[in-house]
Amino acid sequence: MISYAQLKGEKKRVAVVGTGQTKFEARSPEKTYYELALEAALTAINDAGITSRDIDSVVYGIYNDLFERQIMPDTYVHDYLGMYGKSGIRVTTGGATGGYAFRAGYSEVASGLSDVTMVIGVEKAQDCYDWAQGKTTPEVIKSIAYSSDMTWEFPLGTSAASSYAILASAHMKKYGTTEEQAALVSVKNHGNAISNPFAQSPMKITVDDVMQSRMISYPFKMLDCSLYTEGAYALILMSEEKTMRMGIKDPVWVMGIGSSNDKSFTGSRTVKDRMGKYGDIADLRNHYESAVQAYNMAGIQDPEKVIDVAELHDAFSFTEIQAYEAMGFCGRGKGGKFIEDGVPLMNGDLPVSPSGGLLGAGHAVGATGVMQIGEVVNQLRNRAGKRQVEIRSGIGLAHSIGGPGSSYCSVSVMGVD
Repeated sequence: MISYAQLKGEKKRVAVVGTGQTKFEARSPEKTYYELALEAALTAINDAGITSRDIDSVVYGIYNDLFERQIMPDTYVHDYLGMYGKSGIRVTTGGATGGYAFRAGYSEVASGLSDVTMVIGVEKAQDCYDWAQGKTTPEVIKSIAYSSDMTWEFPLGTSAASSYAILASAHMKKYGTTEEQAALVSVKNHGNAISNPFAQSPMKITVDDVMQSRMISYPFKMLDCSLYTEGAYALILMSEEKTMRMGIKDPVWVMGIGSSNDKSFTGSRTVKDRMGKYGDIADLRNHYESAVQAYNMAGIQDPEKVIDVAELHDAFSFTEIQAYEAMGFCGRGKGGKFIEDGVPLMNGDLPVSPSGGLLGAGHAVGATGVMQIGEVVNQLRNRAGKRQVEIRSGIGLAHSIGGPGSSYCSVSVMGVD
């Protein structure tokens, strides 16, 4: 552990040195959530070339108590991993849980509180079960709906899909973005997942397939929406001093992190707000703010020119289009053309979500953002197998969002020397 005297210095340089993942799938009935977490943790520890004794602290990304049917599930994971006697905290910020957990893990090491921190995201959504009716899906949807305002919005029937559909509709109205352009995101990401052995929904589909799938919440059709998933992902974060002492060969450095929370009531977000220069709900103000913070920290001025690969949150296909713009990959309102021109394809100038994203790989909520960062890390290490993209600058980005109407956003920029 780093001494108190060292804590008074500047923040430490932090690397990701190990990754580990379980398969993302609709149901893992033979495993508990803490068994999934252990599987990912052991893989990451082995990948880093360390032992569990080297770990000083753990950050857990677990979104929903109702999924696990357990209040404070992190304490049971901590126990099962044999981490008792060490610090463990939990982060829960909706779909952005993994990204914010990574931010907390980075803070542990950068501040000097820990030399080695493990970040684990895990979710077991299908354990949320209506025993009276023998059904899972209605209970999962209900438990997610509790993330919305319970006084006004929940009684009116709001859902995760409807809160993001409002943002998509605003983008369509303001910029002329089309459902067919969004469908291209679904085609791309389901197709990318074919090369990901851990993915839940690898599929070769067409724009027509997306357009003809059943309506969920306009403009979202079934194939515009990610599926809820069971699975876990773990990362090992290490201080620069420790990586040097241990002779780590291929560290991936955290270059920049930005996070911003917007108003929880979507209707309260107006152009006249403090950061109104980024526009209305069509432009997702907090996404722009997060990206600017991360780029400033990383010293990046032209992200579209230097970023080799990105993992963007695509719980819904339209969200990825809005993220192209917020991350500075193209101008505002140009996200639809960005995908039409093929820029974010695997062989494009800026590949986006080679993992398959949430649409293709799955959305194990607490683990999703951790997975996205892990995918970027393995791409930068040239360890992504059949889905490996060309690495030129050695810089990648992961974008993690969640909460009602995307009220949480975290952006992480990673790089290799």
